[in-house]
Amino acid sequence: MSLDLTRIKALCFDVDGTLSDTDDLYTQKISPFFPRFLFKNPDHTARRLIMWVEAPGNALLGLADTLGIDDEMIAVINWLSTHRRQSSKKFLLVPGVDEMLRQLHGRYPMSVVSARDEGGTMAFLEQYNLVKYFDAVITGLSAPHTKPYPDPILLAAKKMNIAPENCLMIGDTTVDIRAGKSAGAQTAGVLCGFGEESELQKMGADIILKDTTELLKTLDFIGN
Repeated sequence: MSLDLTRIKALCFDVDGTLSDTDDLYTQKISPFFPRFLFKNPDHTARRLIMWVEAPGNALLGLADTLGIDDEMIAVINWLSTHRRQSSKKFLLVPGVDEMLRQLHGRYPMSVVSARDEGGTMAFLEQYNLVKYFDAVITGLSAPHTKPYPDPILLAAKKMNIAPENCLMIGDTTVDIRAGKSAGAQTAGVLCGFGEESELQKMGADIILKDTTELLKTLDFIGN
């Protein structure tokens, strides 16, 4: 794995597991219900379940793309979005992400590239006053197809006026890595979300970071 820093002119960030933290408290609560004789890694299984509950659009929209049932799935996503708005649960922020974005702002054009619905994506960004850092916010239905297709990254690159091959896609799952590579961008896999290092490496991530904030050090902006 190697990252060509000279190519990077813009940054694209996934949301769930990359900017928005998973709820480890919920993971700890439900993990004991997955017996080890059936589940090799109960914490991992619990974490995946939390991902499904907190961000169902990611899986559903990807499935819709595969099956070619976008219109039907939109109705499901809209229902889920309405249901989620009734919840008082607040989003969690990956520690240090706000400061990282502050330091990167103005040095690179930056975009959000999320499979979440627009309402959920904007709710998270607005909760932590992060909207000001991004030149474009691409959500699950912004482009003809969502991740793992390249469409959302190509759209983000167009809005930032940067060639796709000069973008760095940062995300925590193989879906993010596949989308980035399909668009011709470089990719950074982060381990603070739902993905496993082995699967991110297998998918061809150009670099693996312990968490999203390590991007600062990678781009040589620590202390600046």
